[in-house]
Amino acid sequence: MQTKDPIVLVEHVNKSFGTNHVLRDFSMAVETGENLVILGKSGSGKSVLIKCIIKLIAADSGKITVLGQDIDALDEDQLNTWRADIGFLFQSNALYDSMTIRENLLFPLRRHWTKEKREKMADQAILEALEDVGLAHTLHMMPAELSGGMRKRVALARALILRPKVILYDEPTTGLDPITGREISQLMIDVQKKYNATSIVISHDLNCINMIANRIIMLIDGKNYASGTFQELEAATDPKIKAFFE
Repeated sequence: MQTKDPIVLVEHVNKSFGTNHVLRDFSMAVETGENLVILGKSGSGKSVLIKCIIKLIAADSGKITVLGQDIDALDEDQLNTWRADIGFLFQSNALYDSMTIRENLLFPLRRHWTKEKREKMADQAILEALEDVGLAHTLHMMPAELSGGMRKRVALARALILRPKVILYDEPTTGLDPITGREISQLMIDVQKKYNATSIVISHDLNCINMIANRIIMLIDGKNYASGTFQELEAATDPKIKAFFE
């Protein structure tokens, strides 16, 4: 269901690391159900931005509102509860090598579900999450037994298991061959449709971006430099934008 207010609102955010000004008065709004891609050079602040959105990093100034919550107004317990509605797919997948696939998916349930709820619903939730990514047969396998694409799918299943309203993807197709990259991109589209999830995606992969993006924001010089569809930005004459599509 479409909401009146943006599901993610970033207003005049600044973030520096010493003399490196990564985000400069950055603002954006993300609508419910949208797949928004952040495109920018390596080191331009894309990962910093999504880490600020989930408050893994604190912005120096500005305001970030997610799911109607001013994240700076939340204490640690409130943040942990709020994060149950935010899925995060790390670039590295961040699976625990010493745990089975089942144990990896159980991990967020241990953090956010009561023992009673886990005992009643965990097995079903884990199986459904793996079925969503086509990997139900990997339940008792170890991450090392899976291909890179399969590990990415498991990481996505773990990000989805709490049925988050917002999913943040950090370079979801990096290191994957083109065919597997397209499969992951299609899976992201399927997730958006099935759950009406809102996605913010960081990617350099133009094939992935062309497939998944409802809208693209160009992060250049720390600012929201331009936004539009893939076709609109690809046709732009501005040299700073053209450089990404050549």
